Formats: sequence, C-alpha cells, structure tokens
Amino acid sequence: MAEKEDVSSTAVERALAILEAVAERSSGLTNSEISRRVEIPKSSASYILRTLERCGYLKRDHTGKYRLGLRVLALGRGVQTGVDLREEAKSEIHALVKRTGLTAHLAVLDRGEAVYVEKVESPGFIKMDTWIGRRMQVNSTGVGKALAAYLSDSEVQTLLKEHGLKKRTPKTITLQSKFIDELKRVRQQGYAVDDEENSLGARCVAAPIFDGLGRVQAAIGVSGTAGEVNRVSISKIATMVKEAAMKISRHLGYRGANAASRH
Repeated sequence: MAEKEDVSSTAVERALAILEAVAERSSGLTNSEISRRVEIPKSSASYILRTLERCGYLKRDHTGKYRLGLRVLALGRGVQTGVDLREEAKSEIHALVKRTGLTAHLAVLDRGEAVYVEKVESPGFIKMDTWIGRRMQVNSTGVGKALAAYLSDSEVQTLLKEHGLKKRTPKTITLQSKFIDELKRVRQQGYAVDDEENSLGARCVAAPIFDGLGRVQAAIGVSGTAGEVNRVSISKIATMVKEAAMKISRHLGYRGANAASRH
C-alpha cells in the first residue's frame, strides 16, 4: 500500500512541477524542454502532459509548445488567466462601450470554444445574458468566428470534428462549406458578425486581436439587440471594433497591417 501511495505522490508532484515550469515561461515549453526542466524521462512527461491537456489545465499550440489552459482558473479565485491581455485591453474595452453604447466582450479560444475573459456592460437598460468564463460556440458567435478565422486548415478541421456545427437558431451556420466561406469573409473584411445566429434578436460584431508575432490571441466584440446593431449601422460599428482591436494589438507588440494567415 505504501509503495502505491509513493507512486501516486510522485505522479502528483511531477504534474505540479510541470504546471509550475510552464507557468514560468509565458512563451510556452515543448515536451523535451519540460522533461529537462523537471528532470523526468520524456516518456513520463508525455503521459502527464497528455492528461493535463485533456483535462484543460494545459493547452498545446501549433508549434508543439505547452501553455497554461483556462481550467487553471478553477484552482483558485485569485488565479486570472490572461491577466496581461485583460489589463492591456481594459481601457480600450471601456472606450469602445462608451463609443458604441453596446456591451463589449473579450474572448479567447480554448479547446475549440470561445471563452469570455472580460465583459463590460452597456450603459443602457438592456443587458446581455453573458458572463466571464462562459463558453460559446465558434460557429454562432462573432468572437468565435474572429478567433477561428485565423486557424490553419487542419486546426479548423479538428475543431469541426470535435465540436461540429451545432444549431442555435434558424440562422446559425451548420454547413461546413458555408462555415469555411464565412471564415474567409472574416479574414477579408477584418471583422465577424453574429447575425442573430446565437440568439434571435441579438447581433454581435467582433474583430481579432494579434500579438507581436501576428498570431491571434483574442477577439473583442460588441453585442446588442437587432435594433441597436441594425444592418445600416454594422459597418460603422465594425470600424470602431476593428480600431479598438488594433489598438490592443499594438499594446501587445503587433506591428503589421495584416496578420499572416497559416492557410
């Protein structure tokens, strides 16, 4: 019994050591780098990494590097994923709400879903039924489309395989070919629109936020009723959302005019 407890204890200690090692390197670590830092066999590190990734405590990007996942939020009230991003975006989000009179959200892509990491309510009486930490489909939301539009073809296919294209309203895009076309349109115009696709009577306009390497790190969007975000005003609202997204991107070190897509 004592031997089994020792083995379990060692596994837990290694998992925690891996989380701490990844937390110390914001740019992420590969399996090999983690194995060397924690001083455990690469095979053991691989097993633990797969488990932590599957449970959402780590996420792996297209380069094979691991970073902390959003499930870390559940470990404690004081843990804030994307603190730097939220801090950099805060003033621009408030300014956007003031300019548009709409509710604004900041979202990141996590395990194939858009997750709200910040929200600023509109000054009006109508409030959006959303909250920080809420997970949303990418095919039916503006922020989701803005995040998915810059994934590689293989990443989009993996997302579709794992999550599908669930129908939220009669307007939700549920055909793969139409969704792919929609992502192309987002990249071309620089913004995405949820035209009552997630909730009837509500629209959202969103734009991607890039980091210093031209990668999409988040998306910012404003939401309101179909009357507040009518078809005539979408273009004007989109311009303001894109401007806010670009200002935040500049804060994160982005210097390009257009992101380099991996398509």
